[in-house]
Amino acid sequence: MEHAQEQEACLEQTQRYCVQRPIYNQELLQGQLHRRQRTPQTLGQKIAHSCRCSSKKAKSHLYSFLPILKWLPRYPVKEYLLGDIISGISTGVMQLPQGLAYALLAAVPPVFGLYSSFYPVFLYTFFGTSKHISIGTFAVVSMMVGGVAVREVPDEIISVDYNSTNVTDVLEYYSARDTKRVQVAVALAFLSGLIQLCLGFFRFGFVAIYLTEPLVRGFTTAAAVHVFTSQLKYFLGIKTSRYSGPLSVVYSIAAVLSKITTTNIAALIVGLTCIVLLLIGKEINLRFKKKLPVPIPMEIIVVIIGTGVSAGMNLSESYKVDVVGNIPQGLRAPAVPEIQLIPALFVDAVAIAIVGFSMAVSMAKIFALKHGYTIDGNQELIALGICNSVGSFFQTFSITCSMSRSLVQESTGGRTQIAGTLSAVMVLLVIVAIGYLFEPLPQTVLAAIVMVNLKGMFKQFGDIMHFWRTSKIELAIWVVAFVASLFLGLDYGLLTAVTFAMITVIYRTQSPQYRILGQIPNTDIYCDVEEYEEVKEYPGIKIFQANTSLYFANSESYTSALKKKTGVDPGALLAARRKAQKRHAREIKAANEHRKKAVLKLVNSSTNDVEASVKHEIASDDLPVNGKFADSSVQDIPPDEHEYFVEPKTNIHSLILDFTPVNFVDSVGAKTLKSIIKEYKEVGVCVCIASCSGPVMNELTRLNFFDKSVTRELLFHSIHDAVLACQVKDGCAAQADSNL
Repeated sequence: MEHAQEQEACLEQTQRYCVQRPIYNQELLQGQLHRRQRTPQTLGQKIAHSCRCSSKKAKSHLYSFLPILKWLPRYPVKEYLLGDIISGISTGVMQLPQGLAYALLAAVPPVFGLYSSFYPVFLYTFFGTSKHISIGTFAVVSMMVGGVAVREVPDEIISVDYNSTNVTDVLEYYSARDTKRVQVAVALAFLSGLIQLCLGFFRFGFVAIYLTEPLVRGFTTAAAVHVFTSQLKYFLGIKTSRYSGPLSVVYSIAAVLSKITTTNIAALIVGLTCIVLLLIGKEINLRFKKKLPVPIPMEIIVVIIGTGVSAGMNLSESYKVDVVGNIPQGLRAPAVPEIQLIPALFVDAVAIAIVGFSMAVSMAKIFALKHGYTIDGNQELIALGICNSVGSFFQTFSITCSMSRSLVQESTGGRTQIAGTLSAVMVLLVIVAIGYLFEPLPQTVLAAIVMVNLKGMFKQFGDIMHFWRTSKIELAIWVVAFVASLFLGLDYGLLTAVTFAMITVIYRTQSPQYRILGQIPNTDIYCDVEEYEEVKEYPGIKIFQANTSLYFANSESYTSALKKKTGVDPGALLAARRKAQKRHAREIKAANEHRKKAVLKLVNSSTNDVEASVKHEIASDDLPVNGKFADSSVQDIPPDEHEYFVEPKTNIHSLILDFTPVNFVDSVGAKTLKSIIKEYKEVGVCVCIASCSGPVMNELTRLNFFDKSVTRELLFHSIHDAVLACQVKDGCAAQADSNL
């Protein structure tokens, strides 16, 4: 009882509004409004305006291209510097082992992972708009680069006997193979960077929207499986070829299983120990996140321990454990990428450019939303393009944002890209000064680091249950992206997933929800009559809504749903009327034949006198006139019953199409709409359009939708305007009928 009283009190306190105005259709509304005068610009004027340069405009463009000029002069040293230093060191100790490990994924020597962890990170400080993401090597992109490198330079391309005992031949083989793969990886980075630069300069940052979250998560989960299987050979110490392309996962697993008996036990033990230590470290960091000033850098700890154990026990010589090997000291001189490789790498470069950008911009948006600043998607494309294209001259492979390092950089107090610069400086120190110390590092340690970092991606298998509960279509996108990327390879898998995602958009527009709307009593609010009990329909008025635009792909389904939902099919009604008229004509004809036979029978059976009398009577009364009997029993039907019998009628007089969800109409949609209006008019139903937006109105005008039979008077500002107009029109028609 008290609850009911509280509700009544709340309703009484609810704000109300009452507006008295005319019933507006578009003809009346446009007549009362005055359009702003706009002087259209010619193409030359537009070009001249865009090319006009002022000091303010030049400064704006410079700040946009080099965001560091905007934030660095305002950098609050006392507030930000300590956090950036701690964050930079924490990120740097992750950057180092991941750079070495992800180089194995990219099928290049580990030192090139260090190069890729320095140059792009340093460049992003000047051109990037995100303050928190960590640019550098990333498992998914590195895996895509490695797949292309192995495809272009397979193990078999350089002829050498694998069983050769000549150490020089084996070393020359590996050196030649790695050199060619580095050339492919560098050319791929150069081309993907150019593509990103072009997309950024031409303001194509929106391309990332076609990589929806379910698609990206399914794709990265499949990439995690690819990465995991590619690391098994290093983790187990098995010598197998690396595969790329369709079914590469199957071939890799089969190759590992075929040589599982040759597993290097020492490498396996070292790898398992590293995995246990890394998992323990991650669990401690997760559980004591709030108590620890900085996360425990388990990766660099494992690298140091692994390097020390390997050097102390001489694992390479004593137990044949594969190690990182030669790490050249110092930076390489810049060199031009191999341009002749570009035609064979274009499609792969496009895929890597888009995937890399989508990864970076998605993480950047998350941090920007959390910390209250904005990022520029087009500038992010330019920044990544510069990082990849310029970095390729210094022997780097394609890079993007790393999720794990970005989380560390943000959680340890990083406020700006100064933290990223400090992490790059740490990598530089390793390259210049102490890189040779990591030469004894076992490759199984790097494989363990890569595998443990895939933990977050493997958790994405939980998306299946989530999407099953929320959206079956998004689940289908996730599954297709995962399966296609897993079995067709990451390049063809991504293309397949994007194509399927676009098909789902077409499917949704062709399979929208259709509703009949009714009024919430005493309001101008209209809702689905099947969803709410309080919603009532107006007698004789149907309000139809489809949550889609009207164009060539769904015009037929729109018309079919309209007929089904309203219960009025003009074609069927007209056909029924024609059928009733034909049936009535047949009955009249049958009655005439029956009467004629009766007359002839009377004539033949009567006497001559009676015959004459009957003939006289028939001639005066019953003979057909113009083929019809003047006094037929069928003609005794009252006019109203005759009209109802001959012409089936509908019980509605007005149909309102709610165009609130309609974003655009094409020529086919306009023709369909005009056909609907004319067909329903033939059966006595007036069709109105409500809540048509300005852009849709302009499209209808350009498509010559309006003419003498279809005027703007049929378009109303709102559903309620249309309903009131239909009621007034029906009332006037009823009054006219009563006067007649």
